[in-house]
Amino acid sequence: MRPRVAAAAGGAIALVVALGACSENTGEGTTVDTNRQATGVIATDPKDSKGPAAEVAGAQKGGTLTIIRETPISHLDPQRTYSFAGLMTSPLFARYLTTWKDDGKGGLVLVGDLAETPGTNVNNDCKVWEFKIKDGVKFEDGSPITAKEIAYGIARSFDPDLAGGPTYVQEWLADTPQFDTKWDFKKNKGSLPPGLTTPDDKTLRFEFAKPRCDLPFAVSLPTTAPLKADKDTGVNLDQHPFSSGPYKVARNQAGVQLTLDRNPHWDPNTDAVRHQYPDQIVWSFGPTADAANNRVIADNGADQAAIAFNAVPASLVARVAQDAALKSRTLLSPTPSANQLLINNQRVTDLKIRQALNYAIDREGLVKALGGQTVAQPLTTLMPPATIGYQAYDAYPAGATGNIDKAKELLGGQTPELVLGVADNTTEQQMGTQLKANLERAGFKITVRNIPDDSKLDEVKKKDNPWDLYIGNWAADWPSGASILPVLYDGRTIKAEGNSNSSYFNDPAINAEFDRILALEPAKQGPEWAKLDERIMKEHAPVVPLFVDVAYNVHGSKVGGIFISSVFGYPSFVNAYVKQ
Repeated sequence: MRPRVAAAAGGAIALVVALGACSENTGEGTTVDTNRQATGVIATDPKDSKGPAAEVAGAQKGGTLTIIRETPISHLDPQRTYSFAGLMTSPLFARYLTTWKDDGKGGLVLVGDLAETPGTNVNNDCKVWEFKIKDGVKFEDGSPITAKEIAYGIARSFDPDLAGGPTYVQEWLADTPQFDTKWDFKKNKGSLPPGLTTPDDKTLRFEFAKPRCDLPFAVSLPTTAPLKADKDTGVNLDQHPFSSGPYKVARNQAGVQLTLDRNPHWDPNTDAVRHQYPDQIVWSFGPTADAANNRVIADNGADQAAIAFNAVPASLVARVAQDAALKSRTLLSPTPSANQLLINNQRVTDLKIRQALNYAIDREGLVKALGGQTVAQPLTTLMPPATIGYQAYDAYPAGATGNIDKAKELLGGQTPELVLGVADNTTEQQMGTQLKANLERAGFKITVRNIPDDSKLDEVKKKDNPWDLYIGNWAADWPSGASILPVLYDGRTIKAEGNSNSSYFNDPAINAEFDRILALEPAKQGPEWAKLDERIMKEHAPVVPLFVDVAYNVHGSKVGGIFISSVFGYPSFVNAYVKQ
């Protein structure tokens, strides 16, 4: 489906209208919303950024909401938060410069959170930005939040000991991906990184060497969460972050349970997005996805007010989809999370081999192996459909199940021997088996090597890793190609380890296009990213797009207000309440 351009309306600048993922009814008893339009706008009227947030219909105060998840959240320290679970829980106890109003149906408005507006482009060149901080915003101890505490939070994100979070703001201020070598946080704790200043308690100012037109989006990430210097416990902040949001950490039993209580110093009149309906929100860790979902489906006792954060597993899809009584307790939504077969372009240098890999994949079979359309939707583009300016195309039309003849034609009698690195978790093992069969049918010889799940991400991000192929996943940090294409394919960012560009693709002409498009205002970037998406695939085939994740979650009968985030594709809790 082709995108349509949105018209500006009511104090907001329209950025995008992109159609959601498409699907057909395959007899599973439920389908993804095929015609949903995802829209994004930047608020220009300061009223949009004021609180309180509109009341949720039927919402009630009180009770305990329980979120069940198999594994613990990797980081609670906002400056280190980058996992999906972390990004969905952080807004409960941390506020940022900007944030998204999300209607749960793809409608997004970027508003000021701690800031009065989504920022001022001072000279209209995207090099100088200012944010005015709201009156009445406070920490959990009742002390005021000023520009200085927000600046301190950003400054500490330069500390290599606190790695793990987004790095856009740090790289842009330092004008280099190696930002921690440009400015040493430990040696300069009493100062701020170059380009970041606080002219007064109410003003935060950014000055960049290059245009950074996406700054209002980048500062919606936890990097900009405020922190008082005397509350900075370094790596230990992961255990007990200092709250600026509607909830605060009451207890953290590592790996077992995280308990959030109401923060009495949060003022709803300063917050355009969040609510404080439950008395308590509890993350409970340990149960497998099957166990958690079975508990919630059973709907007994405290589990009536619980949600399984892990999606409905393949083993339970048919049961959930065919039970009409569960329909009102399930959430089904396309997500912006795209999965690829990453090709190590340093090792697989022959374009024809990379093109043959694209023709060989049976996406329909892969989706079925993963559990069907409630788990995944096929993808042939680098950017998922929920991206600003998205345009559908298929550079290597292989049909639903692959084009083996075309793959063999490109290989010209070769039998390339490639090593496929696969994490030792159930999902990637299933995918590895399917991909090996696809590729060997087309003439490749594939050796599968297992990688420990908890170290796979770090290992494939090492430039000298020993694999030719591995499975990758990327969800944009905001719905723009700016947080997809340059992040994943700008060869100038490649370093010894910690690479987001883990296909190790580098082309000077494409790099130059990144610079050109990033200098455009966001409203003009969308169509340009779409053109570049197609160009990268047609000219270079650096990866094989596989599928977009679909969110399918089930909750108890007393849970209300939860929706799938249009930004991250996981359950959002800012509107959550417990039915009394």
